[in-house]
Amino acid sequence: MASLRDIKNRINSTKKTRQITKAMQMVSAAKLNRAQEKAQSYEPYAKKMREVVTGIAQGGSEVSHPMLEERPVKKTGYILISSDTGLAGGYNSGLLREMMNTIKSRHQSADEYAIIVLGRVGRDLLRTREQPIIQEMIEVPDRPQFSDIKNLARTSVDMFADGVYDELYIWYNHFISAMTQKVTEQKLLPLTSSESEATSGPTSVYEYEPNEQVILETLLPQYAESLIYGALLDAKASEFGARMTAMSAATDNADSLMDDLNLTYNRARQAAVTQEITEIVGGAAALE
Repeated sequence: MASLRDIKNRINSTKKTRQITKAMQMVSAAKLNRAQEKAQSYEPYAKKMREVVTGIAQGGSEVSHPMLEERPVKKTGYILISSDTGLAGGYNSGLLREMMNTIKSRHQSADEYAIIVLGRVGRDLLRTREQPIIQEMIEVPDRPQFSDIKNLARTSVDMFADGVYDELYIWYNHFISAMTQKVTEQKLLPLTSSESEATSGPTSVYEYEPNEQVILETLLPQYAESLIYGALLDAKASEFGARMTAMSAATDNADSLMDDLNLTYNRARQAAVTQEITEIVGGAAALE
């Protein structure tokens, strides 16, 4: 049986751990609020961009662009958005597991796909599995600006245009609530009719200068890049929600453990006091 000193040390160490998890829970809650606000403020821009691109692509004029045309798939690209740090429950493991299961079901060898990864945790896990990473970004800011990922987004789109891969998917955790995140796969390129379905209903009519084709050539790459940035903002909110939930559970577990340890400590101390009283009474009886 552990001594009173050992139990007291465990109580103190658990109390310090609880202080850390409680602080991380509060920090994650604050970051979650800011991430939600940023994602919500970006949505109107993404919606308007989608509306304009869809209006041109579905218009009566003859416009075309390589990003709108499907071609035989010889190689597939995947963008994975993970976190740079852990302590977020199953945020990274669940995302990576579903993506790898999907890749295994679609491809026979690593030559058939390539991965672009954001986040240190995802990068390290993919490296241990010897996956074909062609581009990576770590230390993504908690409040990312588009300029932070501009080069990665532009390169990802350019590689599709250059034929490095023939289709591009993005994997991330979609934010539903602080306690719920959904692993999501979204097809980025080529842009198909599924994108236009999201803008069903009345749309505005625009006049384009100099013409639709020129506007489309400028907007389509920007639109694809905006989808990547929007997914990153969504993933950041999910990350902070998952971490807040994980730290809340850790704090509750620490409270429960401290209650058990305090009960054990009090019982052990009571037993020790009882033992001392018994020894004193026994010694006094022996002297009579």
